[in-house]
Amino acid sequence: MFETLKRHPLEVLYHVFRNPMDAMSALSEEISSRFEKNDGIGYDPDLDWEPKIRQLLGIVPEYAQTEFWPLWDGVVGDLRARGLKVGPISFHGWNDGDAGLVRAIWTLTRHLRPNIVVETGVAHGVTSRFILEALELNGAGNLWSIDLPPLNPLTRREIGVAVDRPRLQDRWTYIAGTSRRRLPVLLSQLRRVDMFIHDSMHSGRNAAFELELAWKYLSPGGVIVVDDIDLNSAFRCFIRQHLGHPSFVCTAEPISPDTRRSNQKGLFGLIVKLASKGEQ
Repeated sequence: MFETLKRHPLEVLYHVFRNPMDAMSALSEEISSRFEKNDGIGYDPDLDWEPKIRQLLGIVPEYAQTEFWPLWDGVVGDLRARGLKVGPISFHGWNDGDAGLVRAIWTLTRHLRPNIVVETGVAHGVTSRFILEALELNGAGNLWSIDLPPLNPLTRREIGVAVDRPRLQDRWTYIAGTSRRRLPVLLSQLRRVDMFIHDSMHSGRNAAFELELAWKYLSPGGVIVVDDIDLNSAFRCFIRQHLGHPSFVCTAEPISPDTRRSNQKGLFGLIVKLASKGEQ
């Protein structure tokens, strides 16, 4: 944020003036994240998470092989053809959704056929594109995406570029702002969510806030997907509080090594809210 202010002072001041509360919320989150300390306890990834999830949910069609990979190659190829970077640190220092994360979301969306999907974090919109494509194939469902566009004017223009807007825009609502301010209002209006994806600022404070709030509205049988769980202890603490619900720790599959991660890949997590529990 501070580097962008030096390079583009007028643009930064303009967007801060337009959305002062969101700007203050983002700044507060960024400052607090700098004082956080990862608990240092490593996860044990579920190396066979895909067959385990398929067995748990009774997923029979092989959505990944027949549908996901051809679309993945097409989306990645299109972004590269447009001169956009794909993979780790591809969007203003952040990552787009990797093949493992997006494949899991694709399979869950196709199988669970959710009507209401909410995600935080958009970037180039790779994950958003796959959710929308899956909903389109399902013939039902809508996606709400919350993300505060970066202050850098060049990067701001790249928000959601992976989404084929003319064909999919009727199913997509993009909300510009921080999840701290926008998510409570959205969920109270929707009154439920069938699938929730956390991929916004990965501070422990923000991740814990989103998980706890989304769980209250999550439909029985619904799923929460959490990206970059190795960056803080929020997912670990959350699944410990909900031991009766199946959870998975999955290894990411970035296009190129992510040298910032201890395993060069990163991790994401899933938790399924069992219908029999009926938690609110």
